[in-house]
Amino acid sequence: MSNSDETKDINGATDPIIPIDFTPHREESQGFSYKFKWLHVVVASFLLVSLSTGWFVLTARSVFVDVDPITAQMSIDTGTSFKLGQRYLMRTGSYQLTLKNEGYHDTVTRLLVNREQSQTHSFVMRKLPGIISFDSTNILEARIRIDGVDIGQTPLVNVEVEPGVHQLSISKDRYLDFGETIDIEGRAVEQSFSASLEPAWATVSLTTTPSGADVLVDGEFIGSTPINAEIIQGQRDLVLKLAGHKAWQEEFDVLAGEDFSVPLVELEPADGLLFIQSNPAAASVTIGGEFKGLTPLEVALPPGQNHELTFFKNGYNSSSLSIQTQANEERELNIDLEPILMTVRVIAQPDDAELYVDGEFRGAANQTIELMAASQQIEIRKAGFIPYSTEFTSRPGLEQIISVSLKSLEQSRLEQIKPVIVTAAGQTLKLFYPGAFTMGASRREAGRRPNENLRDIKLERPFYLGNREVTNAEFRLFNAEHSSGTLEGLTLDNEAQPVVRITWAQAALFCNWLSDQESLPHFYEVAGENVVGFNAESAGYRLPTEAEWAWAARTDGSGGQLKYSWGDTIPPAGNSGNFADITAQSYLGQIMFDYDDGYLATAPVASFDVNQYELYDMSGNVAEWVHDFYGAVGAIGGVEVDPLGPSEGQFHTIRGSSWAHGSVTELRLSFRDFGEEVRDDVGFRIARYLEE
Repeated sequence: MSNSDETKDINGATDPIIPIDFTPHREESQGFSYKFKWLHVVVASFLLVSLSTGWFVLTARSVFVDVDPITAQMSIDTGTSFKLGQRYLMRTGSYQLTLKNEGYHDTVTRLLVNREQSQTHSFVMRKLPGIISFDSTNILEARIRIDGVDIGQTPLVNVEVEPGVHQLSISKDRYLDFGETIDIEGRAVEQSFSASLEPAWATVSLTTTPSGADVLVDGEFIGSTPINAEIIQGQRDLVLKLAGHKAWQEEFDVLAGEDFSVPLVELEPADGLLFIQSNPAAASVTIGGEFKGLTPLEVALPPGQNHELTFFKNGYNSSSLSIQTQANEERELNIDLEPILMTVRVIAQPDDAELYVDGEFRGAANQTIELMAASQQIEIRKAGFIPYSTEFTSRPGLEQIISVSLKSLEQSRLEQIKPVIVTAAGQTLKLFYPGAFTMGASRREAGRRPNENLRDIKLERPFYLGNREVTNAEFRLFNAEHSSGTLEGLTLDNEAQPVVRITWAQAALFCNWLSDQESLPHFYEVAGENVVGFNAESAGYRLPTEAEWAWAARTDGSGGQLKYSWGDTIPPAGNSGNFADITAQSYLGQIMFDYDDGYLATAPVASFDVNQYELYDMSGNVAEWVHDFYGAVGAIGGVEVDPLGPSEGQFHTIRGSSWAHGSVTELRLSFRDFGEEVRDDVGFRIARYLEE
């Protein structure tokens, strides 16, 4: 054995190295083998979640939602979002946002996340109305108005009033008006307001010698002297009358609360009184050549003198006489005037027509009759025919003939009634025969406002209604200088766009101008540049009444009523109208994200589908002035027949939604608005009654 095949222990002895048996491992197969382990799944899932989260973080935007009030409860009901502190991680897109807070209306709106990396979206919740009570401490049943709108009488409790600053006025006959600016907190907070009304009169003491004289204030009898009379403030005409004495008269400026006494009035004995009557009446009377008036007439004449009286009347011979009165005497004088007669021949068809002169039946129309040489009303009538009427004056020395052919009622009716008319300005109006329906909305209807009380209406008078809104081109035929302006760099002034930025009075004056072009009587009465009233019997052009507008917008012709112009649900059907949609999202706060009409502001009239009566833009484009003053309605009960609205008011009613409206409240056909100032989303359409 060599040195390499042995070892030595510590004592120097050598140990042999002994070989052992070894068998090499023989591989049976060269294939791949894998054994499933849960650890692998966990690792893979972690990697997948990490990649998804990283992708979301890299593509998401940092969004801060600023809500007023800050205490609002907010929920994002659609899409994926993560809240990190005060901000959210959200990908671009549209999300439904729900806001709730005590004292505010629940808000469901859209949160539109754009591509900006960091962005803020602000929302303001609308406060609930305040619960308000009103009282007048010293009297009952004083009239309460808020912003000019009558809301009832004192005491009045638990009235809903929109939050904000309002003008309160409280008034009652014979008291000074009370007015102040009130700030309504809203959020269903209860507030109360109280007023003490001051008397609007002063006590005036009147005494006479002799006593017992009748006291008249502005022509109204209030008692007899001596008297302490409560007289309403203002310039007052006081008259004292006592039989057998001259009347005493003087004007006083009465100031509320400032009582005063009139110095003792000594009544003078009266002249002789002469009461003059004539047959016929309304004869002119002169005394001593001085005109005194028309009969019947009472005159005072100094006693003991001769007075020359002369009587004149067109168509009669004049008459004169002399008369004398005694002191404190009362006399009556009756005078018969002799007519001046002329012969006139009347020829009429049909043969059995009848003749009336100044309303008096004079027999068959075909006759020769004596008429006074004065203006008279000649009428020829027959049942079933249009009466003929004219002012006729016979002329002495001339042969005169009145020749008339009456037209039957049916013939006249058929000739006059047209289902469609076209104005001098080129506007088309359709004739409607309306009926009974109900205005307003049920308290259960979503979006209903307090001014939408249910009212039973019956429209009996047929009327024409414009099938579209008045355009800029048509209005400039009346006012060449008018401009509807621009909005966000877009014009509102194209010829075919509806005219806007006009007052109610300008719309009414346009209607009168249009009546002038067709020789129709004015519907609106005007003093200077102001509309001061209207003639309800006129068939001239006018604004539609609120009831007519509501009937044309809401009734479906078969007894039903529409909630929206396109049906009963939101969003609108395509091409239903021009509303606040995604086109206007950069300008308007509240829009419909799931509707696109293609217009930011006004569209050319008649750009969208007609309604059930083939009328354009009864919803959308522009809201419309109507005839009625705005005020509290629906409280009187019973059926209202052809209502024309309150008799007076500060504001006028506006009906229909516009391009700026996109909420449930505004899109409903029962929505009522009001105003007096011009707006860029308010225009009008025209109407007129069928001539009867």
